Amino acid sequence: MSESILIVDDEDIIRESLSFVLAKEGYNVREAANGAIAAEMMKTESFDLVLTDLEMPEMKGIELLEHVTNFSPETLVVIITAYGSIDSAIAALRKGAVDYILKPVEFDELIVKIQRLVAGRRLTLENKLLRGELHRQHDFSHIVGQSPAMTRVFDTIKKVASTDGTVLIYGKSGTGKELVARAIHFNSKRSARPFIPVNCGAIVETLFESELFGHKRGSFTGATVDRDGYFKSADGGSIFLDEVSEIPLHLQVKLLRAIEQKEITPVGTSTPQTIDVRIIASTNKNLEKEVEAGRYREDLFYRLNIVEINLPPLAERGDDIPLLVQHFVMKYAREMNKDVRGVDNEVMKCLLAHSWKGEIRELENIIERAVIFAEGNLVTKNELPGFFEQRQDSLYPFDARRSMKEAVDEFERQFITHVLRANGFNKEAAAKALKISLSSLYRKIEELAIPSQS
Repeated sequence: MSESILIVDDEDIIRESLSFVLAKEGYNVREAANGAIAAEMMKTESFDLVLTDLEMPEMKGIELLEHVTNFSPETLVVIITAYGSIDSAIAALRKGAVDYILKPVEFDELIVKIQRLVAGRRLTLENKLLRGELHRQHDFSHIVGQSPAMTRVFDTIKKVASTDGTVLIYGKSGTGKELVARAIHFNSKRSARPFIPVNCGAIVETLFESELFGHKRGSFTGATVDRDGYFKSADGGSIFLDEVSEIPLHLQVKLLRAIEQKEITPVGTSTPQTIDVRIIASTNKNLEKEVEAGRYREDLFYRLNIVEINLPPLAERGDDIPLLVQHFVMKYAREMNKDVRGVDNEVMKCLLAHSWKGEIRELENIIERAVIFAEGNLVTKNELPGFFEQRQDSLYPFDARRSMKEAVDEFERQFITHVLRANGFNKEAAAKALKISLSSLYRKIEELAIPSQS
C-alpha cells in the first residue's frame, strides 16, 4: 500500500505543486493550508509523513511538529524552510523532525529524500513487528504445560529472566531446552540484542576455539580473513551453549575466563577483547558425574550452575500430553491451511500410552505427519505411523501374551505414576492417597522403575 503524506503550507502554489509531484510518484497525498487544519485532520486520519512549512498562521510548523511527536510519534516530519531560516530548521531537527528541504524546492531532491525516509520507516516498522512476534513466540507463558513439574519451570524462568545470572538447563534431547533459553533471553533486558545459539556437539574439536572466540587472518591454514566468534556476535545479548558438556577439556579454561573476566582472546592474537554476554547453557548429561570422572572442570561447572533448571521428560508430565497434542495440531493446521481441529479419542489413548523416547520433538514430528495426512477435522489412527498399530496390543497392561506378574507390574506402574503426578510428585501425599507406607512407595518406585521427581 502506498504511503500517505500530508502537505502543510499556507502558500497554495507550493502546496499544490508538491501534491501534484508526489501523487505522480504514487503516494496518497492530502493537503492542509495551516498547522491547525493539519492537527484537526490527524484526529481522524493517520499519515506516514508530514511535509510542513515553518511559518504559517494559526499554528506554526514547530507547534505542529510538537503535536505530531506527542500524538503520532511514528509519523515522520520533514520541514520546508527558506535559506535564511536554517537555524529554525535545525531547532526543528532537535525537536524530532527527520529532515528539512530548502525553498525553492528541488523536486528531484525531494523525491529522493522522501523515498529514503519512507523506506527506512517501513523497515523500522517491519523490524518492530518481527520483534513483537519473536516476543510473542518466546514468551514463557506460551511454553505449553500445566503439570506441577512445568509450573516450577515457569516460576524459575520468570525469576531468572530479569537478572544476568548464568543458567544451566538440564534435560533429555527433545525436551525443549532451547525454547526455555529463548524465553529467558526474550523476557530479559537484553531482548533487543542478539540471541546466539551454539550447538557445541556439532563443532569440530580443532575449530572450537575459533568458532567461539574468533580468529585473526593467517592464524591457521584457511584463516584468510579476520572473523568474529560466537561470543563477539552475541555482545550485549545472550549466548546459548547447547550441550555444553561437549566442550573439550583444554578449552574449558578459556570459557571459564570468558565468564569470569568477561573477555575473550581470538586465535592468532594476544590482545583480549571485552565482551558483555549472558551465558545460558544446557546439557543432557550429569555434569557432576562428568566432573568426578575428570572430563569436566569443577570450577567451570560451578560457574555455569548458578541457576539450575531441570526440564522433566514427558514420562513425568503425562498430564501435559493432551495440551501439547492440541498445540501442535493447531500450529501445523495453520501452517498447512487445513481445517484440522484435534485428534479423536482413540488417537489420544495411543499417544498417552506411547513411550516417548524422543520426547516432545518426537511428539511434534508425529503430529506434523498426522496433520499432513489428515482428511477430516480430527486426526484418526489411520494418520499415525504404522508402529502404533504394531504396538497397540503392548500398550495395554492386560495383554494376553504377558504373564500375570508382568500385567500386575504394568498396572501398578501406571497407577502409581498417575497418583504421583496428581500429587505433584510429593511422595508423602502420594503414599497417603495410595494408603501404603512411605517406605513401601519408595520400594515400588525402585522395583518398577517409575520415573520420580524430587
